[in-house]
Amino acid sequence: MAYKITDACIACGACEAECPTEAISAGDIYVIDPDKCIDCGSCANVCPVDAPQPE
Repeated sequence: MAYKITDACIACGACEAECPTEAISAGDIYVIDPDKCIDCGSCANVCPVDAPQPE
């Protein structure tokens, strides 16, 4: 099960830097590639607005 970034994302970039598989890409709202996501939760642990959520 991969994580997905919700509309709460403020595009701060904290999650992208923490992702060990480089599954997160920048944008108005960041996006997680479900094929690369290993469900580690690193992104959710650093997000100030709890945007990454388990899918």
